[in-house]
Amino acid sequence: MEISPGDIAPNMFTRLMVSTVVPRPIAWVSTADEQGVLNLAPFSFFNLVCYTPPTLLFCPEIRGTDGGVKDTLNNVRATGEFVVNLVTEATAELMNQTAAELPPEVNEFEFAGLTPAPSQRVKPPRVAESPVSFECKLVQVVDIGSGERGSGSIVIGEVVHMHLADEILLPEYKINMETYKPIGRLSGYSYTRVGDTFEMRRPPSQIHVEQKS
Repeated sequence: MEISPGDIAPNMFTRLMVSTVVPRPIAWVSTADEQGVLNLAPFSFFNLVCYTPPTLLFCPEIRGTDGGVKDTLNNVRATGEFVVNLVTEATAELMNQTAAELPPEVNEFEFAGLTPAPSQRVKPPRVAESPVSFECKLVQVVDIGSGERGSGSIVIGEVVHMHLADEILLPEYKINMETYKPIGRLSGYSYTRVGDTFEMRRPPSQIHVEQKS
């Protein structure tokens, strides 16, 4: 089958995209507005950008219900700071609670019964229940689309501090996946666990690097 955008209904094309680009890691993003009201929301359009400087991105979409901008994006634009917390099997249900669309004045930490823990380099707190948190400073927001439902933004942030639970850390800064137990997003109501893994070594580089004299 060959399909171009516009050949089928937009929601059907979206379904194909989110059903095939899987599994997706989940950024559980904590922010605060200029008055200090906390917000916490999950985003599965999320990944790393590069290592120097350490940079990641997540992508909030325009809300489908009312066409409004999500509180997370408003807070990031206003303050330039956010924390990306990672989601595990133990926190999956709590993360799902914070996916509810709530008024801006509602604190999702309180709504879901989560614990805000102080950050070191940014004002928004991290999620104490999360074993991994990245404190980030905003680098850039790239708006995609014309602001209609289904369009969104790319939020790019530089990681300025990282929190790791001792129980998931192995020697040489490796992560114990058996204790970490991250989850990933699929489509619809489906998620996945990190279970059956395998290794493959990358072929050696064929690029010739000249030695400087």
